[in-house]
Amino acid sequence: MTAPWLAIIGIGEDGVLSPAAAALVRGAELVVGGQRHLALADALIAGERLSWPSPLAGTFPAILARRGQPVAVLASGDPYCHGVGAQLATLVPVAETVCHPAPSAFALARARLGWAAQDVAAISFCGRPIETLAPLLQPGARVLALSAGADTPGAVAALLRDCGFGRSVLHVLEALGGPRERVRTATAAGFALDGIHPLNLLALDLAADADARVLPLASGLPDALFEHDGQLTRREIRAVTLSTLAPRRGETLWDVGGGAGSIGIEWMLRHGANRAIAIEPRPERAARIARNAARLGVPALQVVQGAAPDALAGLPPPDAVFLGGGAHRPGVIDAAWNALPPDGRVVANAVTIETEAALLAAQARLGGTLLRMSVERLDSVGGLHAYRPAITVTQWSAVKP
Repeated sequence: MTAPWLAIIGIGEDGVLSPAAAALVRGAELVVGGQRHLALADALIAGERLSWPSPLAGTFPAILARRGQPVAVLASGDPYCHGVGAQLATLVPVAETVCHPAPSAFALARARLGWAAQDVAAISFCGRPIETLAPLLQPGARVLALSAGADTPGAVAALLRDCGFGRSVLHVLEALGGPRERVRTATAAGFALDGIHPLNLLALDLAADADARVLPLASGLPDALFEHDGQLTRREIRAVTLSTLAPRRGETLWDVGGGAGSIGIEWMLRHGANRAIAIEPRPERAARIARNAARLGVPALQVVQGAAPDALAGLPPPDAVFLGGGAHRPGVIDAAWNALPPDGRVVANAVTIETEAALLAAQARLGGTLLRMSVERLDSVGGLHAYRPAITVTQWSAVKP
């Protein structure tokens, strides 16, 4: 087994390293880091220097080419907290590395504000859209977020205002741990801070206005949260459908016949590691799915414009499939079933006689469960009231042996 040769070293804005970390930098034949990191450690570097390009992965071959030789990689704070450490761990066995972390920006921010780690959500906007904040917008919640640059705080303040969280307090913590450290505070509604350092972190103390858009933590979001043209799995049916699909951490869903994208969106909202692919033949609906996904905080939802079964070819394999449309088309059910791994789940909803017939045939061939769901809603009848039934939904669900 190759002895440790890659040192992954966290460095703060003060440039102070422990004696052990400093010794690894001095002895490295190659030192890799951002220009800021290399400048902070300048007096210690005796070997070759290599500044990170964009994207970082462009430097990985040069690092791997030095396997067995002493290499030091400098990273901000804790390299395994939204840092390069996790990327390097996929390329170099951990037994060949040694890591000396510094306090993360999250740890420094909590120390400045007196916030307990167990009470705070932490995210990063580096390389990620700010819309990913939406699922965390809960009254009274606290969020720490790594900014992508000087413009991020203003953009987040605007998002909070748009979502009805204008009363929220934003703490902008700049250049934490160094001589240029600064902490400033403003509300989202009155945000006007300028001259923000590009290296900053946001601490959000969330307060909801009366009209705030808060995403419930349960399945079955209100229908009004989705832009749609009528092609929408309604709230009650959607809650049952999500329960039957039974999402688990890190799984991928095919949402076939995406409509407004509600099933795929809620699948991704169940856990940050979940992925969904919406397959929708109509271009206007495909565009609408993307808008809904971004607005509700899961902009990474993948939209494929095309009709099943042809559009399913070549997609990343699913752990579960929802057939919200097109299940009556020849080959759609079989294509979905064949794509599933053992223990994969399929759920299909039908409102037409033709699709219901296809589901009855699928249950006879493949097994599973058939369920009929009826929902009635109160409506006006002249000056009186009555319950008006919605179209009955037949649902087939099965687990692949």
